[in-house]
Amino acid sequence: MIFMKKNRLNHSVVGLSLSLLVAGTALLSPQAASAATATTVSSAAATAMSTSRVDSILRTAKSYIGKVTYRYGTRNTSRLILDCSAYTQLVFSKNGIKLPWGSKAQAKLGTRVSKKTSLSKGDLVMFSTSRPGVINHVGIYIGNGKFISNTTSSGVVVREMNTGYWKDRFIMGRHLK
Repeated sequence: MIFMKKNRLNHSVVGLSLSLLVAGTALLSPQAASAATATTVSSAAATAMSTSRVDSILRTAKSYIGKVTYRYGTRNTSRLILDCSAYTQLVFSKNGIKLPWGSKAQAKLGTRVSKKTSLSKGDLVMFSTSRPGVINHVGIYIGNGKFISNTTSSGVVVREMNTGYWKDRFIMGRHLK
């Protein structure tokens, strides 16, 4: 998923696909095209999801600890009664990023991260809490093997992914950068 920022003239400044980029540089000399592609790709990467934006997402996520009540299938943001995906949706929306509601829908976003060791702060993390292999819980990776999510037992909490209940329930991460 590519997130687009708009400038004052309402033109896209981030989110060009690489194929359009390459097509546009075909009109340049080989050296100029190569330089233009490298510059634009690195610029797009730098403006994706910056460290400060990730930090803001994590601050927002933590600000809801002790304030949210979990209820399956609920998305009541005014009363802070949310399921796990409504919580991640709320956190990201407070940081200007739209996510769909539902852990399965959120599991289709961004780039798949299959190993816990490849996760980055701010990635969505998907788990199976009932039938093995079926995604039905989502949280946000905060680093050092920990994630934050809205749970049935405790509301919004930080948990370890590599021990206890969550250890064998991880399915994948989704890198939104």
